[in-house]
Amino acid sequence: MDIAAYKKTVIQTTDRVQIVLMLYDGAINHLKRAKVKINSGDNISKGHHFSKATSIVSELSNVLDMEKGGDISVNLRRLYDFVLQRLLYANLHNDVKALEEAEEVLSTIRSGWKEMMDGMKHYQQTGASASL
Repeated sequence: MDIAAYKKTVIQTTDRVQIVLMLYDGAINHLKRAKVKINSGDNISKGHHFSKATSIVSELSNVLDMEKGGDISVNLRRLYDFVLQRLLYANLHNDVKALEEAEEVLSTIRSGWKEMMDGMKHYQQTGASASL
């Protein structure tokens, strides 16, 4: 692989990771807003935020490549299924604890993606320049 192709691959991969981080941020933000709406009794807005968060998590689950991703994809799918179950329960029962469980799982997964992105950036800055 030539250097130009390598750099292009790293840039494209970093962009995808950044997009995934933004999706997690969006889902977590909607869950925080849903919690506020549960506590204030605003069921219409609560439903809107649950719907947005559920859509994001569903899409994250749907785009998993189960063939190439192996165990990582299988485990992520299970975590997303758990999050979706907790969100459904939280929405139906105005259960803040279930919402917080879902938020915690998403935050943990997001942290892993963030570490990966930071590692990729570090490798770009140090590893790629050292090999040139």
